[in-house]
Amino acid sequence: MRYLPKLFALTFSLNLFLLPSQAQKYSNEFLAIGVGGRAHGMAGAQTALVSDITAAYWNPAGLTEIRAPFQIAAMHAEWFVGVAQYDYFSFGKSLNQDQRSFLSLSVIRLGIDNIPYTINLVNPDGSVNYDNVSPFSAADYALMVSYARQLGHPALALGGTVKVIRRIIGSFGGCWGFGADLGLQYRKNGWMLGLMGRDLTTTFNAWSFTLTEREKQVFLQTGNELPSGGTEITRPRFILGAARQFRISEKTSLLPAVDLDLTTDGRRNTLLRTSTMSADPRVGIEADYDHIVQLRLGIGNFQYVAKDFTTSEKRLTFQPNFGIGLRLGRLQLDYALTDIGNFSQVLYSHIFSVRIDFKERPAPPSEGSNL
Repeated sequence: MRYLPKLFALTFSLNLFLLPSQAQKYSNEFLAIGVGGRAHGMAGAQTALVSDITAAYWNPAGLTEIRAPFQIAAMHAEWFVGVAQYDYFSFGKSLNQDQRSFLSLSVIRLGIDNIPYTINLVNPDGSVNYDNVSPFSAADYALMVSYARQLGHPALALGGTVKVIRRIIGSFGGCWGFGADLGLQYRKNGWMLGLMGRDLTTTFNAWSFTLTEREKQVFLQTGNELPSGGTEITRPRFILGAARQFRISEKTSLLPAVDLDLTTDGRRNTLLRTSTMSADPRVGIEADYDHIVQLRLGIGNFQYVAKDFTTSEKRLTFQPNFGIGLRLGRLQLDYALTDIGNFSQVLYSHIFSVRIDFKERPAPPSEGSNL
């Protein structure tokens, strides 16, 4: 029984990893989960308003809004009652304050660890040896290098991200992938507009598998197909965003935002869809008091699902999100209550993230100075 949660998670991972030829539409879907407690509390409506280091994911142009010389951020979430781990870490540095240029490095990992590898459980003579059960991991990694700077117009910023993707299944399977994103932001008089293009180069994942003769025999004897190498293609997607900040009082403000996620890989189960393109709206709002406490609400993940007793009829569902934030000097703490990845067994997941601003150390006084 102790293996059941991990075997269930393994089944999920195999659907993602072992069938690349059938996963074209949802290739690299781990990169669609999102990062940061603030973003999850607002259902991912971030394209126009994101202004911290998580912009490397949501819209790299937002990196130009970082005023700290250095900034780091981290996030942790879990699936399947802790079996699957989702982690994010990012750090970056301001390069030129006049041009508001910023460079960042981000790492994302979605992994299922300590999966029991039972292919050698039964010996050739038919005896069972539990000592032959060994653990392995199935994990996705993304390394993203992002750069942004202000353009000639002071209200306009441009940013780009180059990403390297590594996906592994123990020692017998894996792939490499490469892609690029590009984003724009426009800010003026409280209005914020954003445009994000993901996988503009069309991201390709090249899979390869290495199996021993013993493993091949077990696969065939148990009625399984031998996994073979292949290529996954992640097609471009575009996100349009708009936000507006309203000053309610001297210390209180409201920031509503809306995003429209446009995918180009065919019909998906979204609110708006055609045979070639689907559109998924996300709506969020943040109330801020004195830049110390933030309260967030969001609605997203609109889908049509069959009714319980009349499967031929569909009903529209959506996912509500909630979040809070606390600013303590240069430390920002964020929490969100959401359904991470929309795959968890329980309805909601708890997400925690942290962000820290660092100041540069002052240069030591030179010899002969009056300091």
